[in-house]
Amino acid sequence: MEIIPLTGVEREFNENELIVSKTDLTGKLTYGNRLFFNLAGMNEEECLGKQHNIVRHPDMPRCVFDLLWRTLQAGEELFAYVVNRSSNGDHYWVFAHVTPSTDMNGTVNGYHSNRRSPNRTILNESIIPLYKRLLRVEKDDPSPRSGLEKSKAMIADLLAERKQGFNEFMFSLEG
Repeated sequence: MEIIPLTGVEREFNENELIVSKTDLTGKLTYGNRLFFNLAGMNEEECLGKQHNIVRHPDMPRCVFDLLWRTLQAGEELFAYVVNRSSNGDHYWVFAHVTPSTDMNGTVNGYHSNRRSPNRTILNESIIPLYKRLLRVEKDDPSPRSGLEKSKAMIADLLAERKQGFNEFMFSLEG
């Protein structure tokens, strides 16, 4: 896979628009709406059947995705700010709501994500500084596994200090 350099250019979308994507249980894309494909800079053929992490940005802390997957596998929803990478190296921020999808019997058969344009004040004053600290902990450790564990501990400590779960924390930033 070709590594595209980051451009530093942010793609933004209207606050009334909604990005939608769906995956199977392994994270392979099964659906994306037009806005998803436009921001990702790819078409359906380039995305469907591929892992959703094809839009993962290297500045996104791994501990947030670890939390996402643990939450989903517990059958729960997660709200999180996420920075994604477009195919040309641009990036775009979202406020994501990710939840398990179920069949008629209530069996989880995939995951569904709706993403909105983020609150810029929260992003700039809270999320970006937090994610930079988490990412620094992950990257400064010579062991990727140890770095991940340390960043997970940082989030756990922050949430314990605030006496909040992650979703509560995300919404508490609204003020």
